[in-house]
Amino acid sequence: MKRIIAFGASSSKQSINKTFAQFAADKLEVEYELLDLNDYEMPIFSVDREQELGIPELALKFKEQIKSADGIIISFAEHNGAYSAAYKNISDWVSRIEKNMWNDKPMLLMATSPGARGGASVLEMAINRYKFGNSNTIASFSLPSFNENFSLDTGIKDQGLNDQFTAQLKIFKSALQR
Repeated sequence: MKRIIAFGASSSKQSINKTFAQFAADKLEVEYELLDLNDYEMPIFSVDREQELGIPELALKFKEQIKSADGIIISFAEHNGAYSAAYKNISDWVSRIEKNMWNDKPMLLMATSPGARGGASVLEMAINRYKFGNSNTIASFSLPSFNENFSLDTGIKDQGLNDQFTAQLKIFKSALQR
C-alpha cells in the first residue's frame, strides 16, 4: 500500500491548511501520516549555526519522513504573500541535507485562506520553486474563502471548486501509482 505524508505549512494549532491537507489525504486510498510542523521546531537557520552545531536531529527526522513516503501533500499558509516562518525554517534546514529536498516524490501542493485569493501567491511561489527541484508530478489547487467554501462535514461546498480539486487529486493519485 502506498504511503504519503501530509501537512499544513503552518504552526497554528487551528491551521485551516492542516485541516485541508488532511481532507485531501482522506480522499485517497492510501496510508498517510499527518505531520505537525510544531513537532519540528528548530533554531532559525543560518550558515553559522550549521557550521557550529551541524544539522538538527529534527531536520534529519523530517527528511526521513520525506524519504519513506511515496508522495507528499502540502497545504500552504500564506503569511504576507509568502511561506510561514515555521515552514521556511524547516525547508531551509532540510534543503541542506540533500540537494533534492523532495526526493522526486509526486506532490499535491495546495493553499487556502479565509480570503478570496486562497493563498494563491504562496502556492505560485511553491510551484515555481519545486518544479525545478522535483522531476515528478506536481498537482496544485487553491481554495479561496475557506470558511465559506469548506465544511468539515461535506468538504468543498462549491461544485466548480470541488471539480477542480478532484481533477488535481486524480493527477496526484495517478502519479502515486506509477
